[in-house]
Amino acid sequence: MTAVTRADIKVAAARIHDHVRRTPVLEAGRGAFGLSPSFTIVLKAELLQYTGSFKPRGAANRVLCAEVPSVGVAAASGGNHGQAVAWVARSLELPATVFVPASSSPVKQARIAAYGADLRIGGAAYDDAQAACDAFVVASGALLVHPYDQPEVVAGQGTVGLELTEQVPDIDTVLVAVGGGGLIGGIAAWLADSPVRIVAVEPEGACCLAAARRAGRPVPVEV
Repeated sequence: MTAVTRADIKVAAARIHDHVRRTPVLEAGRGAFGLSPSFTIVLKAELLQYTGSFKPRGAANRVLCAEVPSVGVAAASGGNHGQAVAWVARSLELPATVFVPASSSPVKQARIAAYGADLRIGGAAYDDAQAACDAFVVASGALLVHPYDQPEVVAGQGTVGLELTEQVPDIDTVLVAVGGGGLIGGIAAWLADSPVRIVAVEPEGACCLAAARRAGRPVPVEV
C-alpha cells in the first residue's frame, strides 16, 4: 500500500469536512481509571461520530476521491465499517452492497440494512465475507471500500489524529485500539516524526498486531 503522509491527511480532512463530525475530547481527570494522578487523561469521543465509530472518516474519503460506477460501492465488514459505508453511500445517493459474516451482530446487520445498503451474508467468518465482496467487485465493477487496506481509508482515519493534536496540543501519549490497523496507521502517519508516543491496544484473545510484529509479517491468529 502507498505510504500515507501528513499532506494526504490534511487533504482528507478538507475533503470530508462537510460529511463527518469533528468529535470533542472529554477530560477524564487526573487519576482516572486507576492511573497515577500525575496524568491528565482525555478521550477522543468518536462514539459521537456518525454511525457511532470513526469509520465514516475513511469511508467518506475513499468514496469522495473516486469515480464511483453506477453499480455503486461495496464493502466487507464485521459491522462498524459496513454501517459507515452504507451511511456514506446513502448521504451521497449511491448504491451500496455490504457483505458481512454470519457471526456479525444482528443489531449491526439491521443498521446496515436500515441505511439502505444491500446486505449480504458472505459466509461464516470475516475472511469469507471479504472474499465474497472481492468476487462481487470483480464481477460488477463496484468501487471497493476496504475497511483498512487502502491509502484513502487510512488517510481518512488519520484525521482523528489531526483533530486530536489541534484539540490537545501538548499531548504526549496516544493509546489507539487496533483491529485491522487503519486507525492506528492513520494516526501514526499524522504523528510521524513527532515526539508523541503511540501505544497500540488490542485484546489478549485477538492480538493480531502483536503476533504480526513478533513474526515480522501478517500471521493467522486463533480467536
